[in-house]
Amino acid sequence: MASTLADINSQIKKHDEQIAQLRKQAEELRNQERAGVIEELRKKVAEYGLTAADLKLGTRGSKRSTAVVGTKAAAKYRSPTGETWSGGRGRKPRWITEALAAGKSLSDFEIK
Repeated sequence: MASTLADINSQIKKHDEQIAQLRKQAEELRNQERAGVIEELRKKVAEYGLTAADLKLGTRGSKRSTAVVGTKAAAKYRSPTGETWSGGRGRKPRWITEALAAGKSLSDFEIK
């Protein structure tokens, strides 16, 4: 069984084409099945009057669905240029780190 590199590359190309065709067929079948599943689920939701909350949808796996989103902490510090910082977790703003490196303290920037 003496095969040349060209023969092997030809076989690989042929198999790659077959794989691509099979993947396309599988995707088409999946989309058809998916459409049927969606229709079936819509009927069940309508039949039983289910809501997204009943199905625990919209939380994306989050255990804390009652979390407050977008709430900012009150500013505790203000720079001479008007920038503010709450002093919370995370990295300090550049203006704070530069001021501290220059020998100032946080109390110099406290909002009173």
